[in-house]
Amino acid sequence: MPSPRLWLTALLILLLSPASLRSEEARPRRLTLDECLREALATASTGKKAEHALTLKGTDVLQSYGRFLPALTASGAYSPYRVSKGYSPATATTPEGYSTTKTESASATLSASINLFNGLGDYAALQAALKSRRAARLSLRRAYETIAYDVTQAYYQALLDRELHAIALEDLATSEDQLKLTENQFRVGLKSMTDRYQQEAEAASRRLAAIRAGARAERSLLELLRRIQRDPAEPVALADPPRQMGATPYALPPLDSLLQTALVQRADLRGSELETRAARWKLSQARGRRLPSIDATWTLSSDASRYLGSLPTLDDTPALGDQLDRSVGQAVSIGLSWTVFDGWLTAYQVQSARIGWLDRELDLGDLRRDIEIDLRQAYGDYRSALGETETAEVSLRAARSAYEAVRKKYELGAAGFVDLSAARAALFSARSSLTQARYGLELQKNVIAYATGTVPLPVNPQP
Repeated sequence: MPSPRLWLTALLILLLSPASLRSEEARPRRLTLDECLREALATASTGKKAEHALTLKGTDVLQSYGRFLPALTASGAYSPYRVSKGYSPATATTPEGYSTTKTESASATLSASINLFNGLGDYAALQAALKSRRAARLSLRRAYETIAYDVTQAYYQALLDRELHAIALEDLATSEDQLKLTENQFRVGLKSMTDRYQQEAEAASRRLAAIRAGARAERSLLELLRRIQRDPAEPVALADPPRQMGATPYALPPLDSLLQTALVQRADLRGSELETRAARWKLSQARGRRLPSIDATWTLSSDASRYLGSLPTLDDTPALGDQLDRSVGQAVSIGLSWTVFDGWLTAYQVQSARIGWLDRELDLGDLRRDIEIDLRQAYGDYRSALGETETAEVSLRAARSAYEAVRKKYELGAAGFVDLSAARAALFSARSSLTQARYGLELQKNVIAYATGTVPLPVNPQP
């Protein structure tokens, strides 16, 4: 028979298991940067629109290829009853007068036409469509890079605000502990009423700073959820960042090397170059309308008709199907058309295409200059962030040592509250500055990657 201890153990397991399950269910999911990037790339409307644009460009290419194929047209007509009246002169067998004729008719036509020459307009349209489709594919790549860059910035900002909130809470806890110590010392006569009130005001100030830091952390997390389009009602948390993040800077290549990388890797720059070439081909297409157009046409047709009436001589008319089968005819023709004057429509189209091409050239030049300026700014900001990190580390070590020394003096009565408050504020500022500097360094790495077109993506965005 089971012992009472065994029954008690089983009862405790049954009672504690639902509680542990509820604890597991209530634990929020911890999001990593890669998970955020995957969700954003899968749901962002910017990426969807770029995918739709690429699909449309593919349809344009198919349409441009179709211009080199013949156009095939089939038509048919059937008239079950037709009445016609006409005057008939007198003959040896029939008197003069008007006659009524009733007929049934059918016809079928199959024609194929192909353009032999139109000023190379179809070839120019095909080249423009191919360049535009390649540019749309690069635009899709840049859209994914922009999404990844934006989400990475938001993720690091949320991590930064969370850590600043943790620092503020830790500083608040230290201030409240100091308040308890001051109250105890006040009761035994070691501290004055002024010291107690000053410490209480200091604790309230730290509590206010912690509340504000918590609000910023919550707002940053919601901004991240907005970018990955996740339900804000679902409890989530951010995964812990790497311990060495921002502590060991990576080897930054020279600025000239980064500029060369950007000119080669930037998807939007290569896409702009292709769009410029496509605009040049559209200009050639518009100029081709000034030349004549030559078309070849092949036609296969057949007609049939049968008289309707009760005369014996009309009963020998072959059936419509037999007539259609036996009266098939063919025709081949070559036509030339040349627009002599169209109210300056062609001139307008040529000028419009030329202006579009020139505008594309200007946009390309502006983009090259913007890339160089943005990269120089990012390079300078990274070097500045690196210097700020090194300086913040030195400042934190000095502020921590100073605070420990002042705190011990304050507990012994050798230092005043003003000295302690200043040392604590300097330590809090140094910790916050170092955290901001390290995250700023990571953010600048992301900025440089975006400026050079080397943003890492968790999945291949190319369709």
